[in-house]
Amino acid sequence: MDDLDDDLTVASCTRCPDLVESRSRIVSGVGPAEADLLFVGEAPGANEDEQGEPFVGRSGDVLDDGLRDVGLARADVRITNCVRCRPPDNRDPTSEELANCRGYLDAEIAAVDPEVIVTLGKVPGEHLLDRSLAVTQEAGTVEEIAIDGTNYRVLVCVHPAATLYDRSQRDTFASALQKAAEFADDGGQSRLGDY
Repeated sequence: MDDLDDDLTVASCTRCPDLVESRSRIVSGVGPAEADLLFVGEAPGANEDEQGEPFVGRSGDVLDDGLRDVGLARADVRITNCVRCRPPDNRDPTSEELANCRGYLDAEIAAVDPEVIVTLGKVPGEHLLDRSLAVTQEAGTVEEIAIDGTNYRVLVCVHPAATLYDRSQRDTFASALQKAAEFADDGGQSRLGDY
């Protein structure tokens, strides 16, 4: 794709006029290029657009705390979004905007080749699984998807912000992160066994 500096960084894009107008920058994913866990959110919010990094601010703090609770650090995982530009008024990205950015997400997934992709919230879960999703009931479930002939495991998780607005979601969020951490541990051991 011409808009990519590499398979992980979107350098320029003008496919979505509303998003080009509302963004101050393109927010590419952050974290190791070969992470076992790839967290996928919906789109940048105001803090992310300002700082140029996904999941900063209150939701980022919840994610960081949750990772720490399962023995991981933000530096251990890769974090990205379905859409790389902030939608106006913090609205959900449209299906056209999601489709316009899908090639970037697929390229990043292929480049990182994670043990598991963790979808943070309804929009990324539905986008990657290509079906409607009852995220609070399905959190912690794992399905396989294929991207360009390669299978990837997708673990459904509630959005970190859900725990701020509904305290009952804290256990659901923590349980899904624990499951993700176990996948990463299992993946690392199996890779070591190959040598």
